[in-house]
Amino acid sequence: MDTSTTNDPKMEQDCSHMVKELLPQVDQLVASGKLPAALDQLHALEKKTRAAADLWSTTQLLERIVDICAQAQEWVMLEQQVAAMAKKHAQLKQAITKMVQKAMTYLDQAAEPTRIELIDGLRKVTEGKMFVEVEYARLTRMRANIYEQQGQINKAADLLQEVQVETSMDRREKTDFILEQMRLCLAKRDFIRMAIISRKINQKYFEHEGTEDLKLRYFELMIQYDVHEENYLEVSRHYYAIYTMPSIKADASKWPSMLQNMVLYLVMAPYGNEQADMLHRIQQDHNLETLPHSCQLVKIFTTMELTRWSVVEQNTNKQVLRDRVIEHNVRVIAKYYLRATIQQLTRLLELSADEVETFISKAVVSGTIYARIDRPAGIVTFAQPREGEEQLNAWASDVNKLLNLVEKTTHLISKEEIVNKIARAI
Repeated sequence: MDTSTTNDPKMEQDCSHMVKELLPQVDQLVASGKLPAALDQLHALEKKTRAAADLWSTTQLLERIVDICAQAQEWVMLEQQVAAMAKKHAQLKQAITKMVQKAMTYLDQAAEPTRIELIDGLRKVTEGKMFVEVEYARLTRMRANIYEQQGQINKAADLLQEVQVETSMDRREKTDFILEQMRLCLAKRDFIRMAIISRKINQKYFEHEGTEDLKLRYFELMIQYDVHEENYLEVSRHYYAIYTMPSIKADASKWPSMLQNMVLYLVMAPYGNEQADMLHRIQQDHNLETLPHSCQLVKIFTTMELTRWSVVEQNTNKQVLRDRVIEHNVRVIAKYYLRATIQQLTRLLELSADEVETFISKAVVSGTIYARIDRPAGIVTFAQPREGEEQLNAWASDVNKLLNLVEKTTHLISKEEIVNKIARAI
């Protein structure tokens, strides 16, 4: 790859007057239909301007070559001329860049089969050259869009993944390009590569003004990815990011669905400190009161009370949500019960004995509760046993409380006896 910059050599001779004299003559030749003669004159002078390192003159000549071929609808000749000029010895890099940019402006005028060939030709010219990497990226994106329109999603995704966008591209365009790579990866269902590419985007960039459309696209793509990966807490965070966007907040037709989905995926996420904290923060949102079903879900999972699945089932039939309701009920029982029989738990949780044991085991493994199952006795113990030192401290604390209570009682008895003596003396 050519990693050199666009710093061209210093100009040795000013050939601008020669270019200004030649261009009208070239226009006359083109008007009279003498296209090869016009190109020959341009080539002859281009060789002199290139040797003199005259950037302005060389650029004018190369752009005029492109204009002549494009206006004559000679697309094959245009491709050949661009390739030949780019390969010239000591060709000025900035002149090549301007030539390619000029050729790209005519792409939409070419018919579809010819347009594809022209795009491929320009991609070959720009491939491996750092000073035209932005043009190469744009051309590659055009070609990928054509593959996608033809239904060749895999080819489109693979082609676009080859492009590594560097810092020379404008940050907004660079972000837009990465989002397009992410979208095609999702279309191809290449979720691993999609996750890798998504890390190239710094979310702090979305805090800048004028990036709301990119922010919306980014989080919509991330929602699709995390739903597939069943990262429900992340999905809820993505919906929250969209929900807090000013344009969404101001649109009464959009924010209710965002808030509803945010609540749904949040309660579907496994229990944890972050999930519980986010749930309590959402509970403070006044907009939640306008969504009865979502408000009910939040209330159920923030209140330490047993909940029947039949109550929640009216909102959704998702199996994941049913598991979260059962896990919530297990945490409630572990908080209020020291011990319980399996029969009691099957009645409280509305599950079979095997299902009760399964959910209690999962809760213990995740560290949510402490429990020990005595299968022969059919008893589940939720009270965590204390270590020797801890037990002694508890006993000492109980003895101190007892002695304080005895002392207080003795004092009250003595006080009552004194009051009675005084009353009899009077």
